[in-house]
Amino acid sequence: MKLLHGLLLLITLFGAHLLTAQTVTEISSFQVAEAKQAVAVDADFFYAINNSTISKYSKKDAKLIKTWDGEKEGIKHLNSGVVIKGKLYCANTNYPEIPMASSIEIFDVKTMQHIDNHSFGIAPHGSLTWIDQKDGFWWAGFAHYAGKEASEGRDVRWTALVKYDMEWRELESWVFPKNLIALFTPKSNSGGGWGNDGKLYCTGHDRAELYVLKIPKSGYTLEHLATLPAPVEGQGIAFDQSVKSGVILYGIKRSANAVTVSKIN
Repeated sequence: MKLLHGLLLLITLFGAHLLTAQTVTEISSFQVAEAKQAVAVDADFFYAINNSTISKYSKKDAKLIKTWDGEKEGIKHLNSGVVIKGKLYCANTNYPEIPMASSIEIFDVKTMQHIDNHSFGIAPHGSLTWIDQKDGFWWAGFAHYAGKEASEGRDVRWTALVKYDMEWRELESWVFPKNLIALFTPKSNSGGGWGNDGKLYCTGHDRAELYVLKIPKSGYTLEHLATLPAPVEGQGIAFDQSVKSGVILYGIKRSANAVTVSKIN
């Protein structure tokens, strides 16, 4: 009986290992001066996001198409972006100011013109770092920080994932597991998005890692499935949803001014 129990335990552990034994392989990279905060992507272009600018590049040859500059409009800290049905949605904050205030700035990707805005004002969950859409809902990552960047009475432990309906009414929220909070500190969760494999992938501020997560069956803490070494340096990431045959990740390396393209296997 003990032998049978041991074999069953080994089979269970081996199966769990297979479920999380993913790898991230870089397939190309582009030198892009504006690759400082994040990157977004659609079928034909990628969008390098800096604090107050968005630069549209061809995916074929990294040719610069057009740049939008929001400095005169008071845009100081764009965190990330996602392209959905011809619109680029960017997370915008007043980081590192306190109290934290956030908005979503919306652009027409064809013209690169700013066309709309959704303001959270002083959002109760913190500073908006990324947004995505899945299963008819909005998903948003809200950051909290340690040290001098901390909001009054709060620290990195208050970082959260929030689920909204399509009218931005809050439905549910979750916290990150303690081991990831330790890795985020003193910064926070900087990027995230849903792969077409149904998994949630998140980044910190600097580490060359992807954190694979899922919504828990019970409780309020996201389930951490795996940590994957990846050719990124934290910050905003994006998934190429135009590719249906695999999970293609776009990320940035700030130290090299590079946009990286990787496949998750």
